[in-house]
Amino acid sequence: MRLDGRDIVCVGCADWDAEIKTNQHHIMSRLARENRVLFVESLGLRQPQLAARDARRVIKRLRRGVAPPREVDGLHVLAPLVLPFHRYRWVRALNRRLLPRLVRRAARRLGMNTPPVLWSYNPQAEALLDALRPSTVVYHCVDDIAAQKGVDADSFRAAEERYVAASDIVFATSTPLAERMSKLSSRVVNMPNVADTDLFALALDEGPVDEAIATLPQPRIVFIGAVVGTKLDFELIAALARARPDWSFALVGPVGAGDPSTDVSALEAEPNIHLLGSRPHEALPEVLRGADAGLIPYALNELTASIFPLKVYEYLAAGLPVVATPLPSLEGIESIVTAGDAETMIARIEEQLAEDGLDQRRQRSRVAGNHSWDARLEEMVAAIELSG
Repeated sequence: MRLDGRDIVCVGCADWDAEIKTNQHHIMSRLARENRVLFVESLGLRQPQLAARDARRVIKRLRRGVAPPREVDGLHVLAPLVLPFHRYRWVRALNRRLLPRLVRRAARRLGMNTPPVLWSYNPQAEALLDALRPSTVVYHCVDDIAAQKGVDADSFRAAEERYVAASDIVFATSTPLAERMSKLSSRVVNMPNVADTDLFALALDEGPVDEAIATLPQPRIVFIGAVVGTKLDFELIAALARARPDWSFALVGPVGAGDPSTDVSALEAEPNIHLLGSRPHEALPEVLRGADAGLIPYALNELTASIFPLKVYEYLAAGLPVVATPLPSLEGIESIVTAGDAETMIARIEEQLAEDGLDQRRQRSRVAGNHSWDARLEEMVAAIELSG
């Protein structure tokens, strides 16, 4: 089965205009070049909190939920009006009735008259199996979502087990995820996250540096991504800053995305830690052009035990030396140096800074170039063809 000229219904685990682009954005925007794609935005896996970020999102969903699918980035995006309180059985039952009706109506509006490919990042797409009767069912497992704060783990894992059983192929973005999925299916393919390598390689070219980064004293140790307490080790970051008060630690990304209760006061207390907020995806090379090293200071917990951060190959494509906490998924990844505590991490960063140079940066970028989204999608399509 070739993936061109096809109808694809994708059920995402984020909104299309999320502040940070994830694998679903990269994969679906590329598939939309040769296919008609209906992207169904997040079904609200995490129960909303009484926070301004969640309130704004609920209002936006209510406004978009009464509108037809919107066209953006070459595909069509549906914001379904479903209830995000999945821990309640009656809510799950109601959503199982609402979601198929909303998606069928949107698909008809787009002229999808043949069985589509159902490609989901969310196992609650099982509600669409009977309604769409898809030609191919794909589960793209990108995270241990059940371990995320506010997600009803029991109902999620039960839905995941059922959807995996119905899937023709399962893609997992890390070895730990692939091992867990392999207990549910024999049709699992390990496809770690990659990067928009051509874009990030621009950081090696002469050009502007992000204004906020350019004002910081060097060396500049940079993290890009969501600043959330469920993933990042705030104590470690603060300890690094205290150990090297003459270094600048820049965190570039939204605070509290996915966890509005995130408390960054411990970071704000350190004068050389700089919370710089979000940047458009296309502007990130300007951030990394001004960086001396890339940092992946993830906490070691149930959630991060199966994470393969997208920023791995983004940093490397930009040529940066990279120091990370010892995530299981990073074992054996070339050019990634790991450290489990602040003292060791400082030493590793100092070593990387001392050995860094333009030749080393170009070599890292060349290696990372083999891990692009275009190449990854070709591998996925080939795997789907074999599964059919």
